[in-house]
Amino acid sequence: MTDRPPSLHLFADVLARVHAICANLAAEGNWSAGVDFSRVVVEPPREASHGDMATNAAMVLAKEARIKPRDLAEQIAGRLRAEDNVEKADVAGPGFINLTLKVGAWAEALRTMLCEGEAYGRIAPTASAKVNVDYVSANPTGPMHVGHCRGAVFGDALCSLLQFAGHDVTREYYINDAGAQVDVLARSAYLRYLEALGEEIGKIPDGLYPGDYLKPVGRALASEYGDRLRAMSEAQWLPIVRGKAIAMMMEEIKDDLAALDIKHDVFFSERSLIDGGANKVTETIDFLRSRCDVYEGRLPPPKGAAVEDWEDREQLLFRATAFGDDVDRPLIKSDGSYTYFATDIANHKNRFDRGFADLIDVFGADHGGYVKRMQAAVQALTNGAGSLDVKLCQLVNLFDKGVPLRMSKRAGTFITLREVVDEVGKDVFRFIMLTRKNDQALDFDFAKVTEQSKDNPVFYVQYAHARAASVMRRAAEELPGDDLSDAALIEARLEKLSDPSEIALIRLLAGWPRLVEGASEAHEPHRIAFYLQEVAAQFHVLWNKGKDEATLRFILASDPALTRARLALVRGVAIVIASGLAVFGVEPVQEM
Repeated sequence: MTDRPPSLHLFADVLARVHAICANLAAEGNWSAGVDFSRVVVEPPREASHGDMATNAAMVLAKEARIKPRDLAEQIAGRLRAEDNVEKADVAGPGFINLTLKVGAWAEALRTMLCEGEAYGRIAPTASAKVNVDYVSANPTGPMHVGHCRGAVFGDALCSLLQFAGHDVTREYYINDAGAQVDVLARSAYLRYLEALGEEIGKIPDGLYPGDYLKPVGRALASEYGDRLRAMSEAQWLPIVRGKAIAMMMEEIKDDLAALDIKHDVFFSERSLIDGGANKVTETIDFLRSRCDVYEGRLPPPKGAAVEDWEDREQLLFRATAFGDDVDRPLIKSDGSYTYFATDIANHKNRFDRGFADLIDVFGADHGGYVKRMQAAVQALTNGAGSLDVKLCQLVNLFDKGVPLRMSKRAGTFITLREVVDEVGKDVFRFIMLTRKNDQALDFDFAKVTEQSKDNPVFYVQYAHARAASVMRRAAEELPGDDLSDAALIEARLEKLSDPSEIALIRLLAGWPRLVEGASEAHEPHRIAFYLQEVAAQFHVLWNKGKDEATLRFILASDPALTRARLALVRGVAIVIASGLAVFGVEPVQEM
């Protein structure tokens, strides 16, 4: 660890040294050939009192070494103690190794943050890291409501996280513009067309969309076609009205997404799979048939609650059970049309054929029963070469000062995304949507998410960044002749940072690259929200200690060297918080 490259982060550096030590021991001891070091990790210990880092190297390599884990741990620890930046290497329990680093190691870590700036924690791209993420994909039957918002924000933040972690990401929106729901949309819009022509349409019939949001569609149809549609049969006017309604709804959805600063690279039409010249759904079914993955058969009666797609008849089935699903799945309805599942299979094959072996779908909570069958289909379609991760986003419960707010899309009384964003702002909304794991329900109280208190996570994190910015402004005023740029602060005597609170904060900041790697691999952007709150908490603790104890203040006129070291730490906090907020699509504030 004496010649650590400045771009190699602390945890990765220590892990590399542990790997090197183990490789040398393997060569000296004639261990088994092909030793797998991938299970060796270096991570923070469970108890802070155990040191700065811990490694399981001896526990996972003892079998290959053909010695007891604790004996191997003593060998590894002995060599780690010889490293310049290691203060202590203690063997604990059956063979874990706890490391305590010297102050100089944390000074190096802080220098890396200042040197890399906004790129700190970013992982270099690789050619193999290409991924397609399908998110939002709300039916184009109306404006987006708050139920869609969580998946939209989650999917967008996941894409940004994956890009930060070196992946080539394509953001995709699958437009559900085929099937019964868009025909219902067309019939609903046709009533608004008649209304625009002056007819009294009365109460919107059950089963149609009653919302006023379709009135502009009716007026647009009346302006473009006059009363000509009224003279047509439904078979003639339905595709015309459907196309217009979908186009206008999609423009409104895109405007709603733009209010959250969410953009997609691809908007892919479900109908294009069927009407795009070659019927991709039929081609996909034929592909599965050629591999004997579909057959004519009967489904057994469902156990317990009725299953929506079960029919007691001979029908074309996908062998989903051969790929881990609970039951085989129908592909053709009794009327000869495709099931939703059949078109979804074709969509996923299309994505794979376009060069994406790694697929991610962000679905609503009501799609839980869809996960196994879709993963089974991807496995069959790609012969195991493709992977699909499905992230389910649970409901958002809206409150205002503790009082629940109700919404009902069909009743036309739902609360739209735009209403929520206009009320609390894009940044607050985006951050709050990521403060819970996606598969946990989230409570959103308009009053609480805008209050300025430590109980409001977005305020707490933003306040930490604003405090850091205020320290730097005050330093510029009190030290007018000093160069306080990051490049200059790199040269500060950072080894002077020795207070336990300062070291604890640097240790936390040094974990940002590792956090990025873990969160991206798990597809869990909420980890960043938790981490940023922890960073903010540690910084606020240090700020408050400085208020109570003058020697811990950031700016000390009596000690310019320590002042510059502490300003470097303040900049490290600002860099990491800004980096994490950028992944969330949130702008860090400079003052509050």
